[in-house]
Amino acid sequence: MRILLIGGTGTISMAVTRLLASQQHEVILLNRGSRTREIPDSVRVITGDISDEADIRQKLSGMHFDAVCEFIVFTREQAERDVRLFRGLTDQYIFISSASAYQKPPADPVITESTPLANPFWQYSRDKIACEEYLMQQYRENGFPVTIVRPSHTYDERSVPLGVHGKNGSWQVLKRMLEGKPVIIHGDGTSHWTITHNTDFAEAYCGLIGNIHAIGQAYQIMSEERVTWNQIYEIIADVLGCRLDACHIPSDFLAAVSDYDLTGSLIGDKACSVQFDTSKIRRAVPGFTAKVRADQGIRQTVAHILSHPELQIPDPEFDAWCDRVITAYRNLEEELKHAEL
Repeated sequence: MRILLIGGTGTISMAVTRLLASQQHEVILLNRGSRTREIPDSVRVITGDISDEADIRQKLSGMHFDAVCEFIVFTREQAERDVRLFRGLTDQYIFISSASAYQKPPADPVITESTPLANPFWQYSRDKIACEEYLMQQYRENGFPVTIVRPSHTYDERSVPLGVHGKNGSWQVLKRMLEGKPVIIHGDGTSHWTITHNTDFAEAYCGLIGNIHAIGQAYQIMSEERVTWNQIYEIIADVLGCRLDACHIPSDFLAAVSDYDLTGSLIGDKACSVQFDTSKIRRAVPGFTAKVRADQGIRQTVAHILSHPELQIPDPEFDAWCDRVITAYRNLEEELKHAEL
C-alpha cells in the first residue's frame, strides 16, 4: 500500500513509520524535515508545511494514497484544511484524537468507544472533540473515509511517563531523584493509570490501515494493564538506584498553584482512575495485545535516557517551582500538625 504520514517522527508516529516500513509498504512522510536520521532508508520524505495548502497540493499533485495518517491536527480548522486537501486523494484518512476527550469526571470507570466525549477542563481535549465531530459529519454527509483513533498515555524511549513535569519533559524529575530531592506525585498516588509503549500502539494502529471495517469508526488503542502512579515512580527510582522521596499533593491544589496547565492534564486527564475496554480494537485487529509491560517499558526508557545525554534536557524553572510547592506544602502540613497539638 502507498501510505502518507503527516508528521511521522513523533512519539506515536515514529513507531508507526518504522513498522510500516518493515512491512514493505510504500511509506511517504510529509513534514518539516526533523529527525530524518532516524527514519528508515526506504521511507520517502516530502518536506513542507501542511498549513501552506497551495504548496502541499502542488507537491501531492497526481498522487493517490491507500491511507493518509494524520498525527498533527489539533483544531477543527486544521481538520477542515485536511478534508479540502485529501478528499478524493485517499481511500482512508486516520485521525489521531485522544482518550482525554472522554467524559470528565467519568460517570463509569470503564471506558469504551461509546463513552460520551466531554471534557470541560482541557481545551486540548475539546478541540479534539470538535475535530471528531466535524470529520464524522463529513463521513456521514459526504463519504469522507475517516477512521478515528484515541490513544491514551503513549510513550517512547525518549521520555518517561509522568504525572507532573515541566515543559522540557521528564529529565528534570529523574534528575531530582538522582539528587535525593523530593518529587511531586499528584493525589495519593493510588489512582490507576494506563501507559502504552509506542511499539504496541503501532501494532494495533497499522492493523487498521486498509481495514474495510474501520471506515466511519472510532477505536481506542492502549494497553489493558493498569498501574498506580506510585508504582510508576517507584519503578523509575528503582532503575535509577535511588530512594523515592514522594511528596503527595492533591491535584486540585497543584492545578491552582501551577505555572503549567495542570488543570487540563491532571483534572481533565491523569487524576482520573479509569479502565479502558480494548475489545473493539482487538476485534478489528485479531491477535493484537500489548506486549510491553509497564515496568519493562519504563526500565528501557530510563536506561535509554541515561545513555543519551542529548535527552537530558535541564528545566531549572520547573525545578524551582517544585522546590517552592513542596516546601510550602510540607510547611503547611507541619504547621497544621503543631496547631492540633
